[in-house]
Amino acid sequence: MKLIDAEGIHYRQLNEIIRKETVREKEVKVINVRGQRYIAAGLEDEINIILEGIPGNDLGVFMGGPTVEVKGNTQDGTGNTMNQGKIIIHGHSGDVMAYAMRGGEIYVKTNVGYRTGIHMKECEGRVPCLVVGGRAGNFLGEYQAGGIIVLLGLDTSHEDLVGDFCGTGMHGGVIYLRKGVPSYRFAKEVNKSSLEEEDVTILKEKINNYVKYFQEDEEKIDINDFMKITPAGSRPYGNLYAY
Repeated sequence: MKLIDAEGIHYRQLNEIIRKETVREKEVKVINVRGQRYIAAGLEDEINIILEGIPGNDLGVFMGGPTVEVKGNTQDGTGNTMNQGKIIIHGHSGDVMAYAMRGGEIYVKTNVGYRTGIHMKECEGRVPCLVVGGRAGNFLGEYQAGGIIVLLGLDTSHEDLVGDFCGTGMHGGVIYLRKGVPSYRFAKEVNKSSLEEEDVTILKEKINNYVKYFQEDEEKIDINDFMKITPAGSRPYGNLYAY
């Protein structure tokens, strides 16, 4: 494993170092990360990158292969337009995470901010997946066009599992979250339903991964507690357009 110290290094220089090292190394560890942006941007190879600290905006943007493990929180835009690979976050994540995500998987141990999963989509047979252990802010799954969002809601210290306007403009994909969320939290263009056999299979896989990555207690997560959120139509705002 190659060790890189990011202390005091500009984000452009740091990303150049990471890119050069991952040409010959399959695993790198970056310590003292202090808000440097665009880490792992556009990388395609199946390599492992371990980050200690708090990476800046757009972690993993356009990423297409690596596994990035963050021993801390991440800022806004994590997984922006991500194509493939995996991001594992041992903490919180900021706003607009998984924006236009087109493939791969993201696992967040605790909470995420506003507009998580906005415009997630499926591309060339890839189905993106985001699993969040805690809660999410307003506009979860806004304009979601494809992919899977799982909100486990393990943070029982907060009464709101999800913020307002969940699923606004949603026209594809699926959101799994715990039952009991008040109806006013959801946008009018989504349907709520019980799990089917296929949903149970998907949830079991994603929950098993979450438990493995974060050493969580599997007994705290009961699949029977979950419901499914899907779009009520394929073009919810079509009558607003003039073309």
